[in-house]
Amino acid sequence: MCGRYAASRRPEDLAGTFEVEKWEPEETLDPDYNVAPTKDVYAVLDRPLKDAESPKPVRQLRRLKWGLVPSWAKTPEGGARMINARAETVHEKPSYRRAFAARRCIVPADGYYEWVTGSAERDLEVEGKKKRPRKQPYFVLPADGSVFAMAGLYEFWRDRTLPDDHPRAWWATCSVITTEAETSPLAVAPAEGPHALADIHPRMPLMLTPDRWDAWLDPARTDVDGLRELLAPPPAGLMRAYPVSTAVSNVRNNGPELLKELEGPEEGTLF
Repeated sequence: MCGRYAASRRPEDLAGTFEVEKWEPEETLDPDYNVAPTKDVYAVLDRPLKDAESPKPVRQLRRLKWGLVPSWAKTPEGGARMINARAETVHEKPSYRRAFAARRCIVPADGYYEWVTGSAERDLEVEGKKKRPRKQPYFVLPADGSVFAMAGLYEFWRDRTLPDDHPRAWWATCSVITTEAETSPLAVAPAEGPHALADIHPRMPLMLTPDRWDAWLDPARTDVDGLRELLAPPPAGLMRAYPVSTAVSNVRNNGPELLKELEGPEEGTLF
């Protein structure tokens, strides 16, 4: 799954990386090293500009809320539970299938956090000696330091309780697509601990390699079977993972120190 990630790149850098044609400076977000559900995040999407004469899609860097709210939802309350969509079923689930066909985006990140329960902790839990095992967080990122381009979907939801000119009348929300975690060896693995992403968690965000960006963002592509081909996992051996402080487990903690690589798992969280 993807329940927390880091996003510290400047919008100018993202615009250059993704060949963005339009972004609004007033939508600039501060670097966020502990992005959690319901927060505002950056997303790259191809869409005609509002009130533009031309219907031609324009690549934009937009500020969206993480937690997709379908256009037909009566309230936005379920958005916090819809942060992830499974690649295997995204084309058929009522909450996602319309967006999958027409409103796809890329959610850029530095990398994502995932928590693993140490084997010793799991044994204690099974024995009933510890009800709540302490989990060791890992930071997962491209080994070459490039942007982690997560496949995503976006939607617009209208709050009918507010007038058209109200700034909160429209919600723009998004979801990250996940897939089965890689079982192949990491490009760079910790000295002790997991050697594959599947050792940390059975699922991972679907990373799109640059050769798929244009096709994924193109709203003219609506063929479901063709789009599903783009959801194939990236080539193996592109990722690295390392342990980080359990401070990231508290969403109130936010700073570059959360990305600091530890020499090994923290005490009490042995893998």
